[in-house]
Amino acid sequence: MAACSELSFNVDHGYLEGLIRGLKAGILTQTDYNNLAQCDTLEDMKLHLQSTDYGRLLSSGEDDLTVSLVDSKLRENLVTEFRCLRSNALPPLSTFLDYITYSYMIDNVVMLITGALKQREVAELLPRCHPLGAFDQMAAVGIAHTPTELYSAILVDTPLAPFFQDAVSDSNLDEMEAEILRNKLYKAYLESFHTFCKNIGGATKDIMCPVLEFEADRRAFIITVNSFGTDLSSADRSSLYPSCGKLYPEGLQLLSKSEDHEQVKAVADCYQDYKKIFDNPVPGSDFKTLEDRFFEQEAKLNTLAFLQQFHFGVFYAYIKLKEQEGRNIIWIAECVTQRQKSKIHNYIPIFQGTN
Repeated sequence: MAACSELSFNVDHGYLEGLIRGLKAGILTQTDYNNLAQCDTLEDMKLHLQSTDYGRLLSSGEDDLTVSLVDSKLRENLVTEFRCLRSNALPPLSTFLDYITYSYMIDNVVMLITGALKQREVAELLPRCHPLGAFDQMAAVGIAHTPTELYSAILVDTPLAPFFQDAVSDSNLDEMEAEILRNKLYKAYLESFHTFCKNIGGATKDIMCPVLEFEADRRAFIITVNSFGTDLSSADRSSLYPSCGKLYPEGLQLLSKSEDHEQVKAVADCYQDYKKIFDNPVPGSDFKTLEDRFFEQEAKLNTLAFLQQFHFGVFYAYIKLKEQEGRNIIWIAECVTQRQKSKIHNYIPIFQGTN
């Protein structure tokens, strides 16, 4: 496919690429965000969103409008769009779209394990799982006591099975072990997805590999920062780092030995892409958390995907940008309901400068 992708791409995938670029045109502009930020109630926000591609999404008649209802409707809209794309996709695009869902499956599995540890009912937990990560055996996840049981009894027949090779152990599942399991699964998932995109080649490789390398490095930084003050050893931490990012191998070795935030920042300073994320904010500018800075950089990378044609990266980019748009709308809605107008502009801009 890589050799003549421009000649053959549109035969199988041209319609869906055109569709996704049309959907991308409906992503909220800066003008939309400015209008939403001027709203005083959720009803005002609903009225403005009706003038966008969301249309009458929030016009549910009998239900009182709440932030959680807005969140569920936005997620429902994204899932509907994704399932439309997946049902019309042919290989290898269908496999690419399946890879996108695997990250949600991992999060669902860990959430169900954590909920079971807190004695929550499965019926209470299942509605909180992301629909894109749903699979038949989800309801049984909570009965497993070790990663080995989880794999052999439940997940062996799911798409997550190949990612469990390095995650199988006989340790009892507690909250710490559940987070370690999440990171091991994400490591295997990102490395597999990176290899898949590299094998496709062409523009898909050129667009997706840097995006997945950024995601791998972000996880390495976040794992390191979150491990401070825990019992996680340097070797344990190193085993959780994905090896498909720009930090591999020297940066990951340095991160595994880092003992405080300053040492992590020193590692980031060696990489131009990450130096600005860890730089101290300019006095007088809006404070942004480390997570927000990573989200901002991720949005910039995903917008670049639309500058090329004949590749699968636009599908991944669209899903991630719509997720970020959902977080932005929920942030504004929370600020509106809590009367925190001073913080309402602290969302992550998408397509900056677009009117």
